[in-house]
Amino acid sequence: MKKIIVPVDFSEQSEYAIKVAASLAKKHGSEILTLHMLELNHALVSSTEGFYPEQTVFLLKLAEKRFKDFLDKPYLKGITITPIIKHFKVFSEVNEVAEKHDADLIVMGSHGSDGLKEIFIGSNAEKVVRYSNIPVIVVKEELENFKIERFVFASDFKDDNLLAFKKAKEFAKLLSAELELVYINTPGDNFLSNKDAYKRINQFLTKTNVGQQVEIYNDYSVEKGILNYSESISADLIGITTHGRKGLSHFFMGSIGEDIANHSKIPVVTFKIG
Repeated sequence: MKKIIVPVDFSEQSEYAIKVAASLAKKHGSEILTLHMLELNHALVSSTEGFYPEQTVFLLKLAEKRFKDFLDKPYLKGITITPIIKHFKVFSEVNEVAEKHDADLIVMGSHGSDGLKEIFIGSNAEKVVRYSNIPVIVVKEELENFKIERFVFASDFKDDNLLAFKKAKEFAKLLSAELELVYINTPGDNFLSNKDAYKRINQFLTKTNVGQQVEIYNDYSVEKGILNYSESISADLIGITTHGRKGLSHFFMGSIGEDIANHSKIPVVTFKIG
């Protein structure tokens, strides 16, 4: 893992993210690219009147100072960090920066869910995930010495998950993590017997040329099953899939991925389908 991008707004959640990125960078010898997006408008930047360019310069200098203070932390010592400041808050630019610098991962912080205030609905995290072609880890709380040893990837093992599974497999290998595959079996119309479930799983794995054990875990809902299974094996990370620009409402099996991302205390990583 060569480069990790951390979008920064200087909040507490940004610090959670950069601590996770720092833990990964120390383990894998990675460079961290910290990205801050100013909320300037085009008129402010392009105006020929003297006041506006001065205002722009002031805001840039202020962001540079805040970066300097924000990055002056003991846990960042010895890590190569490159601050990047963009003029506008355009979330597709996070992916453009990732592609330009050949980054492997984005790590960002987000608020936990609080009643009806779900973290991803209309949030910055959703917008970054929507455009990203590379994995995005979302963290909601402080994690000291974060390392990924057990990585759960939940799937319904249908063909549209083949590419995402390949990405998850490569990601686990990149991090030297143990990949734990799980199929959640639930009551009702989606219930499969073990025989039928393993038939679907084996057909899926045959297409990937991967020999991998898969756990069939029974629970009342897919969301509860993924969270309960992940907690039961002390997973460090949960992998879910997204259709990218169609939004998080099209996550793995409807809104389940969104619910997992909102309610999981364990960090979540997203992989784009196609």
